[in-house]
Order: sequence, then structure tokens, then C-alpha cells
Amino acid sequence: MNFSELFKLSGLLGRFSPDGKCLASCVQYRLLVRDASSLQLLQLYTCLDQIQHIEWSSDSLFILCAMYRRGVVQVWSLEQPGWHCRIDEGSAGLLASCWSPDGRHILNTTEFHLRITVWSLCTKAVSYIKYPKACQQGLAFSRDGRYAAVAERRDCRDCLSIFVCSGWQLLRPLGLGFASLLGQHFETETQDLAGIEWAPNGCVLAAWDSCLQYKMLLYSLDGRLLSTYCAYEWSLGIKAVAWSPSSQFLAIGSYDEKVRLLNHVTWKELAELEHPAALGSTKAVVYKEVEKAPAAEAERLPLPPPRALASSLFSTHSKYEICPLPASLHSVKPVADRANPRLGVGMLAFSSDNCFLASKNEAEAVGSPGAAVSHPVLPVGPLPAPPGPLHREQQSLPLVPSWLCGSAGSPGR
Repeated sequence: MNFSELFKLSGLLGRFSPDGKCLASCVQYRLLVRDASSLQLLQLYTCLDQIQHIEWSSDSLFILCAMYRRGVVQVWSLEQPGWHCRIDEGSAGLLASCWSPDGRHILNTTEFHLRITVWSLCTKAVSYIKYPKACQQGLAFSRDGRYAAVAERRDCRDCLSIFVCSGWQLLRPLGLGFASLLGQHFETETQDLAGIEWAPNGCVLAAWDSCLQYKMLLYSLDGRLLSTYCAYEWSLGIKAVAWSPSSQFLAIGSYDEKVRLLNHVTWKELAELEHPAALGSTKAVVYKEVEKAPAAEAERLPLPPPRALASSLFSTHSKYEICPLPASLHSVKPVADRANPRLGVGMLAFSSDNCFLASKNEAEAVGSPGAAVSHPVLPVGPLPAPPGPLHREQQSLPLVPSWLCGSAGSPGR
């Protein structure tokens, strides 16, 4: 595994475009767009203040830069470098900003979650969504980009509203979703709604409660409760959720360091996957990242060494080696008196062919020197291929797990 030269980076703001052709990075108030293959600088944009968030449009033609301190969003075009857009939320402030699936609307969440403002880049129309709930994942778009689900808080109760993304301007008067199509917003059976996630086929919406209560709810488009799942009580609950690309399985990662799979027919538990501290199974393969520096003979080095040779002497190359079994994974005991402990399964991802599930236990290999973070790939198949087209990031990806690593304050590479 070889690395490129180091580039300056602020706030870990580095994003590849959806088509994989460009790489955007931020250095304070400057936005740099490079060619992904050669890393040559293509465009350099200057924003009004330090950039705190960047996001590509779905067609890779525009890039959004949010400056939360100023309450301003700037949009830049790659096809027309002279064109740019500025959105100022004014006294309402800015808490979050994102693209709609069509890449022509921007959704800004104001401070204190007073509202979500929908700005159109084509018609300059403005729409408003009232009563958004302040939760970790309160806005979700369906895979085909037709619908948007918004978690709301009305009269001290959790609610869900579903909006049609093609007609934001029609939703402006009352901020309702399917009020004229499928019915008004519906309440959820949660104490404190924490997140929502669409199934890839767009037929089911998963909603889960906060970590204080293990509860998974599955709703249809018309607001009917299809099923409720609870694995245990009186302990920290759900931490991560992921749908399989075929919508046949729902993976739930929890604070008890286990992953549970639900099937789409009965919504019952199909399998329970654990994260053991020691791996002794003959079916498991453990990889460890090893860094090596090239050896150099002092007698043959010219003085002073050329610049290219000097940089190669201090560069390191890494590769993955298979560890002998049994293998023990380093774990760190979480601090009990602090919020958001490093405990439980915090990341889940299915392969594009539905055959494998990758999960990461945050308590394993956290801060261990010289060891890679444990990321076991667990087979759950074989499963049939999805009936519809795959997500844009999955169409071109081979079945090889990959990681993007970095640490706070370190340059990206």
C-alpha cells in the first residue's frame, strides 16, 4: 500500500465526488478541487470564512461549502467556475446543510431546529418545513430520491412526515408531506426518536428510539406500523442501523457489542453476530497492517542526497499480513462517568451483492499502537441479487473492503 505526498487539510474536510473523478479538500477558507487520478489542482475557490462542512451534489457538478458561524452557505460550480451562489440564513442561524437527491435543492437547518429551509438553485423558490426534531438522524431520503422523511416534534410527541422531493414548493403553505396524497403526518411509538432510515426499495421506513431504550419500529409509507422489535430492556440500546441493498435484511448494532439481523418477511431476528475478544475459529481470517521503511545502505548514499531520494528514504509502505490463530484483539474499557462511551457496534455496512456484512466494535483496538482497528467481515449469505439498480457508490465498487483513516489535526493522505 503506497501513499501520496501530504496535503494540508482542515477539519478532516476531504470528499471524493460521487463519480470518483475529483477530490475536494479544505484549508481554512479555501476550497481545493483536484483530479482524483493525478491529484493535479483543477480549481481553487475562496470562501467568506473558514469552511466547516462540504458536500458534493449527486451529479458531481456543484459543491456546497457551509460556514455555520456566519450562517452562510456558498455553492460553487465545476463546469462554470465563474458562477457561484450564496445563501444567508440571517438571524435564524445555521446548524446543518445538505443537498437534496436531485442536486438542485439545498436544505438548511436553522439553529435550535426551528425549521428546515429548502432553497432551489433553479427557480430561486424557498420552502419551509416546520417542527424538525433535534436528533442524530432526523432527515432521510429514499434511495430513488422521490421522498424525504423528516422526524418532527409536535405537541411534545414524536412524529414523522414524508415529503415529495419533486414538489417542495407545493409543501410550503403548511409544511405537510403526504397530506394531500397519503394522509397527514403520523405519530411514532417512541419516547425519544433518535433516527430514521429508508429501506433501499423505498417501501419501509425504520425508526428507532434513543440509546436509553432498545426499540426498533418499522413503518409503511401510509404510516402503518408494520412491526416492533426489542432485543432486551434496562440497558443501552441501538447504536447503528444499516439496510442490505436488496432490502431483505436490516442490521442493528447495539451497545452490547452484538449485531442482530432482521428479515423483511416477518421482521423477526434471523441471526445474532458477536464480537469476541479472541478469535480462534479456523474459518476466521485476521489481517494486521504492518508498516515498513525501505532499507538504505549508508556507503552508497550520495552527499547530499537528491530530493527525490531523500523523500523516499523517510517514506513508509504498509501492507496487510495474515495473523496466526488464535488472535486476541486489544480492547479498551470505556469510561463509565462520561457521555457517549466508546462501546458497542458503531458502524455497519453491507457489500453490494448482499453476501457480506462489515461491522466495527468501537471498544476494540481503540488507541492501540501499531494495530489496525478491528473490522471483521461477516458472511450472511449467499443472498439473491437485488431486483433494482444498485446505489451509485455501489455500482463501480469491487467486493473489496476499504477504509479511510485519519486523526484530528493530521494532514490527509
